[in-house]
Amino acid sequence: MNDKNVIISVKDLKKYYNNGEIKALDGVTTDIKKGEVVVVIGPSGSGKSTFLRSLNLLERPTSGTITFEGEDITSPSTDINLLRQNMGMVFQHFNLFPHLTILRNMTIAPMKLHGLSKEIATKKALELLSKVGLSDRANAYPSQLSGGQKQRIAIVRALAMDPEVMLFDEPTSALDPEMVGEVLDVMKNLARAGMTMVCVTHEMGFAREVGTRVIFMDCGKIIEENTPEQIFTNPQNDRLKAFLQKVL
Repeated sequence: MNDKNVIISVKDLKKYYNNGEIKALDGVTTDIKKGEVVVVIGPSGSGKSTFLRSLNLLERPTSGTITFEGEDITSPSTDINLLRQNMGMVFQHFNLFPHLTILRNMTIAPMKLHGLSKEIATKKALELLSKVGLSDRANAYPSQLSGGQKQRIAIVRALAMDPEVMLFDEPTSALDPEMVGEVLDVMKNLARAGMTMVCVTHEMGFAREVGTRVIFMDCGKIIEENTPEQIFTNPQNDRLKAFLQKVL
C-alpha cells in the first residue's frame, strides 16, 4: 500500500501529566489507512482512550505529530472545529441533547455546519434512522429511549455529518449486556460498508470478527499490533499473553 491510503499518521505521540511523572502516552507511532477497522485493546489506564481522543485533539498531546489527510492537526494554525466535522466521535455516554427530539438531535449539526436545508437534513436523518431500525423514534426524546437505542442514535448522528473516519471510545461499556449486541451490529455494518474506524473496546469478539488490525497498548505504548488472527491465536509479547488469558 502506498501513502495515499494513509488517512491518519501518528508519529512519536506523547501525553505527559505532572511534569512527566504520568506518561499517558509515551511515544505512540502508527498509521491508519482508509477502510481499516483498527481496534485498540489493553488494560485500564493503558492509554487507549487518551490515544483515541488525541486523534481529534480532544486531548492535546505534549509532543509528537498527528497528520490527518496530509494536514498536521497539531499545528496551531489548524481549524480544529472544521477537522472534527470529518471525524465522527462516539463516546461511552451518548451526549444527546435531552431537550431535543431525536430528529432535531440529528439535523442540528448538518444544518448549522454544512448549511443543509431542513428538508434535506431531515430526509438524510430519517434514512439513517431507518438503517439502524429506529425510524419510529424520530419524534421521541432521549429520555424515552433505552441505552442501546441512544447509542445507535449517537452513531447515526455522527454519520449525518458524512465523516471520513469514525472514532469509538468504548461505545458499549455503559450499556446493559443485552443491549451491547445491537450497537455492535451497527458498527459491524459500518465496517462492511468500508468506513474507516478506530475503536477502543473491551469486546474481544468484536475485535476478532471485525477488526482488520488490533493494537494492544500498555503503559502508554503500543506493545504489539497485528491482524486479529495473529493477536488472538499467536501473541508474541508476554504482557499481551497475560492480558488475553484474563479477558478471553
